[in-house]
Amino acid sequence: MFILAFFLPADNVLSSFLLYENMKTLSVITLMLLLVSMPTHAKKHVELIEQGNYINSEGQSIHRPAHTQNNDVPDGATARCRDGSYSFSTHHRGTCSRHGGVAEWLAS
Repeated sequence: MFILAFFLPADNVLSSFLLYENMKTLSVITLMLLLVSMPTHAKKHVELIEQGNYINSEGQSIHRPAHTQNNDVPDGATARCRDGSYSFSTHHRGTCSRHGGVAEWLAS
């Protein structure tokens, strides 16, 4: 940028400098918008150890209670059972019944 200043007439140097400053400002604004629009934490993939489904009283296929490899709450879990597994039950009745009962209901 400054090397060009020796070869350009004075009015072109000023125009080039203003263009450069505007581009820097736009770059900073763009970066700020990108950072603001990004979530504060990236959602991790939570691996379930046990697999399998059951059919609930409404005929829906529901994932059986399962443990996670890193003890993070999996998407769709509605309760943490006393044995450390997570339930995906859509009703309170019977939730975690073979897993020691419900230790904690999770916010949906």
